[in-house]
Amino acid sequence: MLKKKNLTGLIAASLTTLLAACGSTPLPPDTGCGMPGGLCGPGASVTSGAPAAPADSAYTPPAPRSDSGVQTSPVELPPSADGSTPSAAVTPGGPTVRVALLLPLESQALAQPAEAVRAGFMAAYDQQRGNVTVNLVPTGDSSQAALDAYRMAAAENDIVVGPLARPAVAALATSGAVTKPTIALNHPQVAAALPSKMLVIGLSLEDEARQVADWAAGEQPSGQALVLTGRATWQQRLSGAFSARWSELGRTQTTVELPNAGGYVDGNALADLRARLQSQPPQLVYAALDANSLRQVRSALGTSTPTYGTASVNPGRDPASIPPELVGVRILDLPWTVQADHPAVASYPSWSSGGQGLDLQRLYALGIDAYRIARELSLRPSGAFELDGATGRLSIDMGQGARAFRRVETGVVVRDAMPGADGAAVTGRVFEAVSTGL
Repeated sequence: MLKKKNLTGLIAASLTTLLAACGSTPLPPDTGCGMPGGLCGPGASVTSGAPAAPADSAYTPPAPRSDSGVQTSPVELPPSADGSTPSAAVTPGGPTVRVALLLPLESQALAQPAEAVRAGFMAAYDQQRGNVTVNLVPTGDSSQAALDAYRMAAAENDIVVGPLARPAVAALATSGAVTKPTIALNHPQVAAALPSKMLVIGLSLEDEARQVADWAAGEQPSGQALVLTGRATWQQRLSGAFSARWSELGRTQTTVELPNAGGYVDGNALADLRARLQSQPPQLVYAALDANSLRQVRSALGTSTPTYGTASVNPGRDPASIPPELVGVRILDLPWTVQADHPAVASYPSWSSGGQGLDLQRLYALGIDAYRIARELSLRPSGAFELDGATGRLSIDMGQGARAFRRVETGVVVRDAMPGADGAAVTGRVFEAVSTGL
């Protein structure tokens, strides 16, 4: 049995590799990301060419953070009489659709992220079973094991959801084995075009950054952007994706790298930046930082300049944990983590991530939407449809040609003392959803 002191390290080693990826913009090599509060995924569709050989790489997780807004336990199916986990019951009235959920639940490194997806998937299934049966297919760490399990699952089921780990998805994408509608939960880093029956719905760090660029450009019609980043790979990828999109929009930006040691932004770098901004103030700031670093930056530079960020700057849903320096910051994130009153959030039970923070919460939300997409595919396997999901507004097109998927996340502003329905001030700081124009 693993010692408790080593468990956090394993968890930390898992989330980054699982969710690391590549984008179409000129970004640093794909060495993984340790982004607190966010998930890493490739930002763009793959292009044609020779496929790259997928590799089973070590997984380095972001530092876990507490999320006090979650109270309940994971969703579990009741065991059958022999102690095994059963498939859920089928509602009579139509043909049964068999859905295989392929997850690395037997992996020492990935079991917890896989459990988060499983819990979300079964929570959605419990809410809307229809004529669907779910067959859980656990795998280990090996991409080959996942590929072998996929072949068996595809032979016995109508739809396959998974794999979850990026190397396993890459192995499947280049294997020629995709014969059934397949909903991959991560973005493969391959050069070849994806199989026609494979739909990729993984969360994408680069997509978030590009959406923020579109949002900011719509609200700030002119002027220069100041892009603040650090030396971590995930920060470079965020800033690279934002800057590339900002340039595509015909806008200009200045990128400043802020050294960080032990969680503290370099004071000399902040002083130099403050002096520089006095003569060249930007129209807006894009922060490829975590919430703690952004708090330090705004404390030093002031809070008057419109500031945008992605999930990485989400400080959590506990009003007591949100520093006043972050009030007014505009954040793009999943509805699940920033919009508690969203129908696709309120409809499903909350889930305890065991104090491991928002990354696992996002995977739980991904599981919810994965089931909903699978169910819709069972009803219209070659059609186009939209879902207002726990991870955002989802557009899916399974028609002729390349499969298309788009996720638009929720824009919020951190507010202080929001007014209640009776006009009285609500104690604490909360997120206020705003229109992003996306």
